[in-house]
Amino acid sequence: MITRLTRLLFGKDRKAPRRPRVDLGAMPSALYVIGDVHGCLDQLVRLEKRIVEDAAGIPNGKVIIMLGDYVDRGPSSAAVLDHLLQPPPGRFRRLCLAGNHEVMMLAHAEKPSLPSDWLVNGGDETLTSYGISPDRYVAASMRLRGQILASHIPSAHIDFLATLPVIITMPGYVFAHAGIQPGVPVERQEEEDLLWMRHDPAAVWSGEGPTLVHGHTLVPEPLVLPGRIAVDTGCFATGVLTALRLVAGEEPRFLSVGPR
Repeated sequence: MITRLTRLLFGKDRKAPRRPRVDLGAMPSALYVIGDVHGCLDQLVRLEKRIVEDAAGIPNGKVIIMLGDYVDRGPSSAAVLDHLLQPPPGRFRRLCLAGNHEVMMLAHAEKPSLPSDWLVNGGDETLTSYGISPDRYVAASMRLRGQILASHIPSAHIDFLATLPVIITMPGYVFAHAGIQPGVPVERQEEEDLLWMRHDPAAVWSGEGPTLVHGHTLVPEPLVLPGRIAVDTGCFATGVLTALRLVAGEEPRFLSVGPR
């Protein structure tokens, strides 16, 4: 069976297509936006349980948005992807955005050469989560590294990561892993900025246009500023995973879980 990863490794699918962009069209009855997971399955499962309990009295039409960076740095990247491939909890719809770590992982899968930006930014923990010894992997030839990846990483994981959208919009809000260029129309935002931009946590925007909700830039606690909300509380380092709660007619608030 020829999988997407096999095609990436051995000569086809060399040019990655432009990632999808999603417009929700209207505000859901309730929206929960979860920050960077980075292999922290335990916190993700517990936070989802809190979200389901919090939304128990809200009608159907509820949505969870994941802001990307599901892999690397934490202990359970493979299990996190398995979890995200399962149906969402409760009566929710779940939308998952691409993060820069998914992009780095796919780039390395396409060309597993060394040195590797992915491996030095948490990819070794991801290898371990798939049952791959990082030391043996690094010592292998490039061709053997490709074979190891193809034999250990399920094709469903590669397909999932390769097709994640890069931005989600709805009236009044923009959701992206990393950032946007202020003042630039949503349809003209560059994919590289959406995946990689760093926003100065102290920077204050004019507040004009839609509010950006993003991860990527670690903050010690959720940050709410005019025009921007940051929710990456560094779960892989702090043990704290955070979700933003948005319900029409109510002020934004946050749910979080910490280390056990």
